[in-house]
Amino acid sequence: MEDVKRVGKRTQKARETRRRILQAAGELFVRDGYGTTNLQDIANKAGVAVQTIYFVFGNKRSLLKELVDVTIAGDDEPVATMDRPWFHAAMAAERAEEHLRAHVRGARGVLERVAPIMKVLSTAAAMDPEVGALWPYDIDPRYTVQRAAADALMAKPGARAGVSAEFAADVLYTLLSPEVYLQFVEERGWRPEQWEEWIHGTLAAQLLQPE
Repeated sequence: MEDVKRVGKRTQKARETRRRILQAAGELFVRDGYGTTNLQDIANKAGVAVQTIYFVFGNKRSLLKELVDVTIAGDDEPVATMDRPWFHAAMAAERAEEHLRAHVRGARGVLERVAPIMKVLSTAAAMDPEVGALWPYDIDPRYTVQRAAADALMAKPGARAGVSAEFAADVLYTLLSPEVYLQFVEERGWRPEQWEEWIHGTLAAQLLQPE
């Protein structure tokens, strides 16, 4: 029993160390930039030895990948976006209007976390081509999420007749992107709530039956 407790404590401590490193990396990458930030800076901020970062993540590229993945998810649990409670709740809505509202609200929660770090990722990929190779997908997973949402949304009462799920997926994918969110919220100074209302209204005009 004592051995189990010791293992449990070690696992909890390791996860807490991992979280501190990721939090420190995120703050420094966003504030100072990926290229300027080195692992010693991150170690100092996280309160760990730099060797610990090498042991846990291997290198700065791998640390960035883990940071992006965890930021998208919202935690370090191995749960995909389409298995998240907010996505399930939106998909369970009976009518298209309710589904769209819940989906936009959930997407806003993701984008508030993700948009700043995606800007870092874009810069890092421009500096280091190997960064882009860390996500070797044939299909953008963000599109996969939006296509699943579109397929369900456009099959529900209240969806605009004659609008295909493919078109809906393209519109969702484009308007619910980190780039558009950053353009409005960071560049133009919109409040996230203001962005949510405008995006919802714009999507509703394209995807829902007129009232």
